[in-house]
Amino acid sequence: LSLGAGAALVLAACAWAIRMAVRRSPPRPSAAPYCAMASVAGQGVDLEVDALVVGSGISGSCAAWNLFKNQKVTSLLLTERNPVVGGNVISRTDGEFVWEEGPNSFQPTPAIMRAVYELGLVDELVLADGSLPRFVYWEGRGAGQKLANLHALPTNLPGDLLDFNLLTIPGKLRAAFGALGFIAPPPPAPYEESIREFVTRHLGEETFERVIDPFVSGVYAGDPDQLAMRAALKKIHRLEGLGDLGPGLVSGAINRFKEVAQEKRESPPDPAWPTYKGGQLGAFRRGLQTLPNAVAQQLGPDRVKTAWALRQLERDGPHFRATFDTPEGPKVVRAKAVSVTAPTRVAAEVCAGLVPAAAGLAKVYAPPVASVTMAYRKEWFKELPGAQPGKPLVGFGHLLPRSMGVRSLGTIWSSSLFPGRAPEGWELLLTYIGGARDKGIAEMSVDDIVKQVDADNHKILLKPDAPAGKLLGCRVWQTAIPQYCRGHLDLLAALERDEAKVPGLFLGGNYRTGVAFGDCVQFGLDEAAKVGAFLATAK
Repeated sequence: LSLGAGAALVLAACAWAIRMAVRRSPPRPSAAPYCAMASVAGQGVDLEVDALVVGSGISGSCAAWNLFKNQKVTSLLLTERNPVVGGNVISRTDGEFVWEEGPNSFQPTPAIMRAVYELGLVDELVLADGSLPRFVYWEGRGAGQKLANLHALPTNLPGDLLDFNLLTIPGKLRAAFGALGFIAPPPPAPYEESIREFVTRHLGEETFERVIDPFVSGVYAGDPDQLAMRAALKKIHRLEGLGDLGPGLVSGAINRFKEVAQEKRESPPDPAWPTYKGGQLGAFRRGLQTLPNAVAQQLGPDRVKTAWALRQLERDGPHFRATFDTPEGPKVVRAKAVSVTAPTRVAAEVCAGLVPAAAGLAKVYAPPVASVTMAYRKEWFKELPGAQPGKPLVGFGHLLPRSMGVRSLGTIWSSSLFPGRAPEGWELLLTYIGGARDKGIAEMSVDDIVKQVDADNHKILLKPDAPAGKLLGCRVWQTAIPQYCRGHLDLLAALERDEAKVPGLFLGGNYRTGVAFGDCVQFGLDEAAKVGAFLATAK
């Protein structure tokens, strides 16, 4: 196999794998307190519902919506500890700019398109051009020269490989032979390979350092030496051994392509749902918070309560009793089924009494990450790859390998991706900084974080004499993305065993089924089906 063909196959496999992971009466406040039953007989409750969903992030909002819409559970309550719905999904505007302070976009999936259609958000959906390049910043060490040291990752294969010189020739050869299956065997169980170990064994150190390491920083803000491959990147991990032509990723990807085609034939999307092309990114015109806001609007104020913080969850006979701290004082909700989609630290605190393994969720590490949004005049940018007159930014954004010594993790070129993000004459950048390998970000002041991000933006994108950018927003997430480290799947297995002993209680969220926006939407769909099935048999 030629070097070009081999490299095409490995990059195609990696790129594809990365893209791929009875009606009730409505609830009502009682006119007067009424008695709860069983173990809390004589103690009043404020609301009684069939289903209680705790947490209004994407996971919780989609679970509540699918219970209401597709499981026909109208007696339900969705609660959120913050003053507004959305959890960590926070969209902002000042009337001119539109920006995100949490997640920034999503890879379209059938589950997302279904939610968009059912919630009436088709006109709000925006899809970025899938052909826009994704860049990695890299300078020296045998790599070819690129304008502003921004190397576009291949999107059109194999043609783009002719100009792809981020990897050296030895690095390309190592990746190609590894992808074809010329690799060492995996370590014996129960040892869990880290992302670094798995990728290096398959594709070599150079591919890991220059391609996969910045990807891990961008998705997880994680440490690839601590993240377990089979947990964090399970779709890629599964490719080893899936193929008929050996353990290489290419062979596994070929069979996975067949599986995906079969899945589409067996469960085709509804033709009424919005369509999309591979490689596109999606968002909404007014930001990602549009989705949970739409759920709240559809459910109505009687079914959605904000500024309600879950303090205690206990058994109440065959049902559950949840106590919340609210602006009006403590409130008690009695429910037949409870879905807790709160962060791991909250779930560990309130659920361990019922599900002992939930105590282990307190050990799931989530590193600090800051999201910084800044605007710059178009004329302040240096000459960049693909630039056009009046359009200096043409691309998705850039990722920053840790070995390049730039503190920021990566930057989304927001105004290049989606319309209406910046007024005429301006470009909008969203930068993430911090993560598991830069925990000191949690101790920095907002001013110092902004100065660091602005300096990094100047180094990569701006002219030497460009003024400081216009700050629009900086949010420091002290506990951002849950890390799927070694032992994570064992924790989830223990959680599943203990959870099965408490019928009607469902724990989940991004620590269980994936951290991507699409993973959370799919979780909501699946979780609602489980809760609906339970309620159909509950007394």
